[in-house]
Amino acid sequence: MRKNKILIVDDEEDLCHIMQINLETSGYDADVAYSAEEALSKISGTTPSEKTNGELSLPYDLLLLDVMMPGMSGFELAAQLKSDSRYAMMPIIFLTAKDSLDDTLNGFSLGADDYVSKPFSVKEVLARVKAVIGRSHQHTPARASTLSFHGLTMYHEQKKVEIDGVDAAFTRTEFELLWLLLSNRNVVFSRQQLIEKVWPKDVIVTGRTIDVNINRLRKKIGHYAPCIATRQGFGYFFKEDEWR
Repeated sequence: MRKNKILIVDDEEDLCHIMQINLETSGYDADVAYSAEEALSKISGTTPSEKTNGELSLPYDLLLLDVMMPGMSGFELAAQLKSDSRYAMMPIIFLTAKDSLDDTLNGFSLGADDYVSKPFSVKEVLARVKAVIGRSHQHTPARASTLSFHGLTMYHEQKKVEIDGVDAAFTRTEFELLWLLLSNRNVVFSRQQLIEKVWPKDVIVTGRTIDVNINRLRKKIGHYAPCIATRQGFGYFFKEDEWR
């Protein structure tokens, strides 16, 4: 059985070494990079292989990513990866000393799957890793594998979005958010309902995080943006009759 491959990105070599040992002891294949630039080189230098369902495998099943590093920051690396359709679905857990609310919101707005503040316990990180990788391997039944609305098409098995025939880079959260709204057209979801249905139970998410992700979603779907409508005082919904 193939081991899940994790890339640890941190300029603290001792921390990388400790995490690598613990991850490998827990059954993962762990790799390290001591800068965002080195991580980007390793990620882009990996040739993707094709899975049995036609989906291309990601270079890594998960990134454990520090934020404050010399040169390119972890936030900058995440933004670059999430804007590239080849890597947008790659899960990211930020491990960082930047633990203010704004920093956490920024991390989630970039598409992070989790955010762990330093100092942390290795046991906690391993639990978060297991949870994120478990979620990333979940599949939707074949009966709901594709959704379409005019030129907007979503493929759940391939985790792919096409807008008028062109691939668009979506983070995992953005994808699941759009999938929920598109598969329940004209149904209004409150911010709390979106949190409960899209975000994992062990992650703290605020209404502001929802608003940030909705705005990013609107930008990514281009001229279909008006379809993501706001019902003032209630929440958000996919408005079918908004399209002309």
